[in-house]
Amino acid sequence: MVNITISVPQDLYDKMKRHSEVDWSEVAEKALTDYVEQLELVNGRVVSSEKLAKMMKDANLDVSCIDLKKAVEYYEKSRKLECRRNTILRERSRTNHQDGR
Repeated sequence: MVNITISVPQDLYDKMKRHSEVDWSEVAEKALTDYVEQLELVNGRVVSSEKLAKMMKDANLDVSCIDLKKAVEYYEKSRKLECRRNTILRERSRTNHQDGR
């Protein structure tokens, strides 16, 4: 495992300090892992069946009664929506960072 250093706004740091019971390294690792997985989904356009099954389980979706063509359509639509959501979140984050928020 490697170490990295991240910068956070002072108000966030103050809030984090109030929760010393939390393993912030673990929180950051999970957030970074999830984010990289989303990037790979968007960029790679290939999802393993295990990842797809996990995503569907996490979303409480039962697609056992949907034919394959319909499932692919739903997947493509949700992938595009998630890509758009990630773009919006990145833009907001950049704007907030530039505004000093």
